[in-house]
Amino acid sequence: MCPVRYCRVIIELNMWVYLDHNATTPLRVEVRDAMMPFLGECWGNPASLHWYGQRASHAVETARAEVAALFGYLEGSKGSRHRLVATAIEHPAILEAAHELELAGFPVQRMGVDADGRCRPEEAARMIGEDVALVSIMLANNEVGTLQPLSEIAGIARTRGTCVHTDAVQAAGRIFLDVEALGVDMLSLSAHKIGGPPGIGALYVRKGISIKPRSYGGAQEYGRRAGTLNVPGIVGFGRACALAKNELEQADSRMAVLRDRLERAILEQVAGAYRNGHGLERLPNTLSLGFEGVDGASLAMMLDVIGVAASNGSACSSGTGKPSHVLAAMGLDQEGAASSLRFSLGMETTRGEIDSTIEAVVEAVRSLREARS
Repeated sequence: MCPVRYCRVIIELNMWVYLDHNATTPLRVEVRDAMMPFLGECWGNPASLHWYGQRASHAVETARAEVAALFGYLEGSKGSRHRLVATAIEHPAILEAAHELELAGFPVQRMGVDADGRCRPEEAARMIGEDVALVSIMLANNEVGTLQPLSEIAGIARTRGTCVHTDAVQAAGRIFLDVEALGVDMLSLSAHKIGGPPGIGALYVRKGISIKPRSYGGAQEYGRRAGTLNVPGIVGFGRACALAKNELEQADSRMAVLRDRLERAILEQVAGAYRNGHGLERLPNTLSLGFEGVDGASLAMMLDVIGVAASNGSACSSGTGKPSHVLAAMGLDQEGAASSLRFSLGMETTRGEIDSTIEAVVEAVRSLREARS
């Protein structure tokens, strides 16, 4: 590594750039302000009938409506089905749950993807039989940003009487969501991906679908999840969804312009750099790039020292020492998967930060290649 060149980049950057919004987002000031009363004077249990409880209950119901409005809430059983179909590029939240079902004796099939990370509807049509209880397809991939042909696959599943779930965690607040248009029966979200608090999420369940609870106790959440409600977190989640819905169109186009600027400049200035994922059907904020002859983890660490926070994969899979299962499913070999880096922009990302990142990446890749040669 060339220490002179490396130090020069640190001095010239002169700012910290956060480009890992797919891992988590900073808590928005408006969200924090909405939560504060429920961390102080509004401390009632929403299940209580007195004034203290009902004040909290009203806040929870308001937040519930704000969350539902983000994906176009609608009103709406399945028989003796036992098989699960999921894509090979799902988040560990889905894949590990599927593995537990396998251990319990339920057959699980994993649907492959093409080189761009997209499922093939024709493969879905072959896999979804009348014995399939659930199909789970993420709307947008957390590592490469590729969007799935979800509504088409959901339509296939509907003709077979199969329930469809989608992990819309990365899509929320970045593209328009409408459960009716998507055709799904269940949809999951996470607050901390859209400027809300960590540790709280939401599951939309179409009316008429019965879900066995995973915890037992009180009758909270309509008997599906026992336990006293986290009112501050719920209020914060609701506020984050309301803000995301109001700012969606502007944020979408703005992040896409900056992402394209980042991609175009790096591909032009760094030999052996390439994009992972679909060029058009993708999130506006996500860019996955591979760098031939460069270790992605080393590049991420060098950029961190320089002042750019990026990621070489899913935060939930960090520390495993294994190459990305998403990139492997897309056909990349172990070296190719290990040489990739994910940049995920947020609403507050600026053009100046993108330009600084371009310079930092160009210099960091050059230094790592020189050190290897």
